[in-house]
Amino acid sequence: MSKYFEELDYRPTPIGALSLRRRLDPKTKSEVIEIKLGEEFLMSSMFTASEEALANLALDNLSGKKLDVAVGGLGLGYTARSVLRHDNVNSLIVVDALEAVIDWHVSGLLPLGPELTNDPRCQFVHDDFFKMAVSDKGFGKHLDAILVDIDHSPDFHLNKANAHFYLSDNLAKMATHLKPGGIFALWSDALPDDGFTARLDGVFAKAWVEPVTFFNPLQNCDFTQSVYLASTKCD
Repeated sequence: MSKYFEELDYRPTPIGALSLRRRLDPKTKSEVIEIKLGEEFLMSSMFTASEEALANLALDNLSGKKLDVAVGGLGLGYTARSVLRHDNVNSLIVVDALEAVIDWHVSGLLPLGPELTNDPRCQFVHDDFFKMAVSDKGFGKHLDAILVDIDHSPDFHLNKANAHFYLSDNLAKMATHLKPGGIFALWSDALPDDGFTARLDGVFAKAWVEPVTFFNPLQNCDFTQSVYLASTKCD
């Protein structure tokens, strides 16, 4: 590794070139791990607060033991790790369409890889989360929570084919894979959007959005992202 930058892996994919990079940030003097798809940043280890909040906000709204959870989007693994830190989680399915991302965790190239792969509750699935979510089979069983961190926002998609998922009809299909009282949660890089919250409210028994604010050292100011949450009707 050079003092400031190293490309750990690079792979072409049907939706663009995928790269894993490690660099020393000159402002914070800290090591940063980043995943890029083309010119878009998928995730950076510098900013993980909202990815962790995605898991915690969802699971904190669930009671009971032996929770079954699915996460769409593996990334650097921070959402998955936060799920597994809840002792009442029984199983976790993490679905990612990019095989390289799963490989980086399984091989230990990513820092959280060993922790996730060594937890018997955690299973990686190489598949299209959006197709699974709206299919009749779904994730193979009904779930207590479905968490999604793939696109930048409900209106800013890494792949234009993902756009259909955010329509009311397909959100309703996804909701059929949740148990009564189950939670759907979605990460967004943008500020809360009342329009999307209203769309969720038309599908689920209850919907709301939680802003997640954290300090951005690169801009020397606070930055706000969003976690949308929705719950199915209890029995």
